[in-house]
Amino acid sequence: MAYPTKLLNDGEHVVISTRTHPKALIGPAMILIVVVAAVLTLANMTDSTVLGAIAGAVSAGIVVWFVLRPFIDWLTTTYTFTNRRFIKRSGLIAKEGRTIPLNRISGVDFEIGVIDRIFGCGTLIVSDASTNGRVLLDDIPHVEQVQLKVAEELHAPAGGDRSDDGT
Repeated sequence: MAYPTKLLNDGEHVVISTRTHPKALIGPAMILIVVVAAVLTLANMTDSTVLGAIAGAVSAGIVVWFVLRPFIDWLTTTYTFTNRRFIKRSGLIAKEGRTIPLNRISGVDFEIGVIDRIFGCGTLIVSDASTNGRVLLDDIPHVEQVQLKVAEELHAPAGGDRSDDGT
């Protein structure tokens, strides 16, 4: 899941790269189990090929929209902090990205709920000086360690290394 080095500027290196915790896939997995159980139950209850074809089409649509799409979103979305910027990238075919230079980030906070504590993840809140104000990164694994590393990088001596905006 490492960020491609060809997309980094000279002198830039990855501090931390992560994606959403796999806990985000529990809902889609439950939907898949329910759909499979429903299709098997319907198959045992009726011999109708028309009803089977309709059930197959509906279940395929449900699986694509509520299982496959969230899985692809999870697989293709990454959050990367380098020594110069924060980068959020997502998308399989059509790519989308957001970059915030570290010198524009005013704070990095985290929140951990009860369920998050069980799974070892939490929400990372990246605050910047833009009109959007803050970026919420839900379900980040080991969010406390990520926040510590990012805060450490934010407060590291600039030494001319961060005079640019990272783009």
